[in-house]
Amino acid sequence: MINRTHAPELQTIKHIDFLKPRVFDVSPNVHLYWNENVPNDTSRVDLYFDAGTILGTIGVASFVNGLLLSGTKEQTSIEINESIDALGGFFESGVSNENAVISIYALKENMLPVLRIIRDSIHGAIFPEQEVDELLIDRKQKFLVNMGKVNFLAQRAFQQRLFSDSIYGRVSDVKDFDSISRQEIIAFHRDYYLNGLSKMVVVGDLGQDAVDHIIDLFGDWSHAHLPTFEKNIQNLRGTAHVVKEDAVQSAIRVGRMLFNKTHPDYLDFHILNTILGDYFGSRLMSNIREDKGYTYGIGTMMAELHASGYFLIATEVGKDVREATLVEIQKEIEILQHELVPEDELELVKNYLLGQLLKSADGPYSMTDLYLGVEPYKMDMDFYNKAIESINGITAERIQELAKKYLNWSDMTIVSAG
Repeated sequence: MINRTHAPELQTIKHIDFLKPRVFDVSPNVHLYWNENVPNDTSRVDLYFDAGTILGTIGVASFVNGLLLSGTKEQTSIEINESIDALGGFFESGVSNENAVISIYALKENMLPVLRIIRDSIHGAIFPEQEVDELLIDRKQKFLVNMGKVNFLAQRAFQQRLFSDSIYGRVSDVKDFDSISRQEIIAFHRDYYLNGLSKMVVVGDLGQDAVDHIIDLFGDWSHAHLPTFEKNIQNLRGTAHVVKEDAVQSAIRVGRMLFNKTHPDYLDFHILNTILGDYFGSRLMSNIREDKGYTYGIGTMMAELHASGYFLIATEVGKDVREATLVEIQKEIEILQHELVPEDELELVKNYLLGQLLKSADGPYSMTDLYLGVEPYKMDMDFYNKAIESINGITAERIQELAKKYLNWSDMTIVSAG
């Protein structure tokens, strides 16, 4: 019988047995990744396209992504969505700087019928003028609303300065919504969707025949060449402020170009990033939220691109404490550069990160998402066991070394709005 008067012995995590998906060649440049170890009847299919916002004229990538199921010669958008709903399917799409992703969810017995509907709808999309006009009006209105928000203004200005002289720094203007034509949308759809498939992902116990059928459905959309992405991007250092006269809050963005998972310092810097601002007990939260009361939340992040990456601190504070907040952010960074992290704090962060990694590996869907986080960099799941080694082996001296190397205030792009 279990003695419940004694807590179980703590175990140190040293290794996780990650499940790797099966890999199928769709074309010389495109692969399908299949995780069949799903103990229920659910399934998911992801289609990745080289159709990100860095391609085409400003705004067109987002519009095409939002119009993929807008109608064919045979069916309206309403009829298409009703057909998917009738099968219990769910469709969602999104677009980032470098790619676009379509995700389809359904019970495994209905997945192929749903995929056939989606394949026919995207392949036969005619982009009806009414659907195009309605989306342009809707997106323009949302843009005008967002231009009144300090967070949006700060992020927009930060993107321009972080990706200075790079295509990644492009941002929309209100006039762009009036210049996008239906012909541009049709051309982008042809070039980057019908000839831009870069990856397929299947999660679910669908069977080999179903996976083969999925390859047959979408394989002819495969792109014929590997895309190239900018690297060695330099951020514009220094401070900028976007004035919004009637604002009561100020949004702050601080960051710099950095690196992605391929860099040898990535795993150790991830730990430094967590200490500074990437969990609720972080130093920035403890100082600027708990001690000073300047904000409801402040956080840091490491964002990754195919050939680079960047570091970001983001918050929103009262406009009267904007400068004081920047002083406190700089102070917390400099403390990390000049003082060793106490052993108890470092141990707490280690345990937190190991727990988060265990949580993120819980189940076939999460395990697949972990794989998708390293696959673009030609890595496998062993990356995460190296992360465990990094967490268990990190020292306060190494944290200080990285802070001195990568967190110099003079290297930062600093933007505020309000």
